[in-house]
Amino acid sequence: MAQLDSPIRFKPIFQYRIWGGVKLKTVLNKSVSTEKIGESWELSAVPNFETTVAEGPLKGQTLSDLINTYQSKLVGKKVFQQFGNAFPLLIKFIDANKPLSVQVHPNDNWARSRHNSFGKNEMWFVLDAANDAELILGFNQELTKDQFTQSLAAGTLTNLLHREKVARGDAFYIPTGLVHAIGAGIMLAEIQQTSDITYRIYDYDRIDPKSGTKRDLHIEEALAVANLAPAPAYATHYTKSPNQAKTLVDSPYFKTRHLLVNGEMVQSYSDLDSFVILIGVAKHLTLIVNDQEITLSFGEVLFIPAAIKRIIFKGHQAEVIEVFMP
Repeated sequence: MAQLDSPIRFKPIFQYRIWGGVKLKTVLNKSVSTEKIGESWELSAVPNFETTVAEGPLKGQTLSDLINTYQSKLVGKKVFQQFGNAFPLLIKFIDANKPLSVQVHPNDNWARSRHNSFGKNEMWFVLDAANDAELILGFNQELTKDQFTQSLAAGTLTNLLHREKVARGDAFYIPTGLVHAIGAGIMLAEIQQTSDITYRIYDYDRIDPKSGTKRDLHIEEALAVANLAPAPAYATHYTKSPNQAKTLVDSPYFKTRHLLVNGEMVQSYSDLDSFVILIGVAKHLTLIVNDQEITLSFGEVLFIPAAIKRIIFKGHQAEVIEVFMP
């Protein structure tokens, strides 16, 4: 049995999307060979879409394989007790060349009862954005269910949506029930619960060139789970301080922190009973783990087993997102 003494790099899975572009290849240097690749699933245990270890003695094994073998040494005692062999998070990069559908996600109870799945609370960290790029986050006024359905029928729903301009480095928490959409010209990292449940509300009447048809909408399901009140401020405000971990999201589903590494930074995980996921969001980092040097570049993801309790980060104005379980 291989020792869990080094970060693990997984092979991403690329997903075609009607709204996808080319930035995953041209900006993040992903090995994409086709057009309209909208998502790179960097770390996934979604059935039929499980990422596999890219290199080393564990090469070819899935997250599920690793959990079966290493259990709490891989994910942490508390995480293993709570989730067993199910891995709770999904990490993606998203390139929205065109706007995504207006959509909403269900919570754990709803998703479990109807889809045997986790719900889908998520977080976005913007990696690149056009000058006029914007997100849709909830509504600009409180709606009743009748007003919601009437606006859909009249084709005026988009007039009722709250829009927010974004720039590189912006972060947002997207709880279940929040009607939302990523606008055109945005590339971001997405941290979410392990779920592929999306209820589409509006899709701009687009025809998918692959199928020759419009994509399905899920109005009844969306109406059952959507929050129709105006959105409070979902932007996460944080300061970038060299060699300090700054909290972005502190939720029951996952926790995230922003690290700005300038020079050398030592990060201890001795009090953390969880795996850690590192997402490179600016420039190049060197990690020293058990006397091994590992690189983490912009647009890369590393999985840190719970058995690893100390990492030395080295970089020059490099930025990384840490993800771990409560």
